[in-house]
Amino acid sequence: MTVTLADVAARAQVSPATVSRVLNGNYPVAASTRERVLKAVDELDYVLNGPASALAAATSDLVGILVNDIADPFFGIMASAIQSEIGGPGGRAGGERLAVVCNTGGSPERELTYLTLLQRQRAAAVVLTGGVVEDAAHRAAMDAKLRKLTEAGTRVVLCGRPPAPGTGAVALAFDNRGGAQELTEHLIGLGHRRIGYVAGPEGQMTTRHRLEGHRAGLAAHGIAADPRWVVHGRYDRQAGYEAALELLRRDASLTAVVAANDSVALGVCAALRDSGLGIPGDVSVAGFDDLPFSVDAVPALTTVRLPLAEAGARAGRIAMGREEAPPGGIASVRGELMVRGSSGVPRG
Repeated sequence: MTVTLADVAARAQVSPATVSRVLNGNYPVAASTRERVLKAVDELDYVLNGPASALAAATSDLVGILVNDIADPFFGIMASAIQSEIGGPGGRAGGERLAVVCNTGGSPERELTYLTLLQRQRAAAVVLTGGVVEDAAHRAAMDAKLRKLTEAGTRVVLCGRPPAPGTGAVALAFDNRGGAQELTEHLIGLGHRRIGYVAGPEGQMTTRHRLEGHRAGLAAHGIAADPRWVVHGRYDRQAGYEAALELLRRDASLTAVVAANDSVALGVCAALRDSGLGIPGDVSVAGFDDLPFSVDAVPALTTVRLPLAEAGARAGRIAMGREEAPPGGIASVRGELMVRGSSGVPRG
């Protein structure tokens, strides 16, 4: 029996118009209402219309690529590489697939909504990029959604995200801890002992893993982690600028600063210069990701290179069934330390 929009509305105890607004994302809806509607959609396995229901066992030519912010080079590079692998041999309709980039804006609710929409369209594959929010309820909802997608025949690949055991999703997870530890130990090897850290937003797994790697590097050399030396902020240049000024206010004797990513590192460098400090003469600076602008910064930025394009292309091939999934469905993707001019021996 075909499930209708009215059935979903009745289950969620809302109007059909509200269900439409939630699924199409074209009107603000309270978070609690959105959750009820999406839960009803999942429970009833609602799809767009009668013909779609008849094709429930099939998949379409649609491929969804979820990113936090398409304007951020980190996500743009991966999305471009994933899309380059969509189509060609193995696709339906002459080998072509329609890739749709879904920009979540970092919203967990929006992420779930996009997955629901892709589920309704019987997407052939879905690739999710970037980190995840550390919220138990959201993680459970995500796992349930991914499981429904894979059970319906959609290939799901997590690119740069931690594994989701039991969902059927393949994970290419960046080794954020290992890269951060190697970066910090590089600075320690140069002689630095007072190292500030500009972390990403709290409550995000990438933020926690990179901070844990940094602290592991300190601990491996017997350096106590001073809480004054860590400031959290957004993953952007302005946050890096503000955080660097705060670190200097807390402890002007710092000789190095590690930034959560390269964009943050640029803000750190600007704040240091505006404070009359030289890089690396007074303070060394390091970033993470090795985004394209990093090598052109002055001085060029020491950072950890994540193979964003390579990982994205591999995720695209796995999603299209043109490359085997890694053993156990999980692969750890290591970064590479890139030593450049922004790091040097500490001032005397």
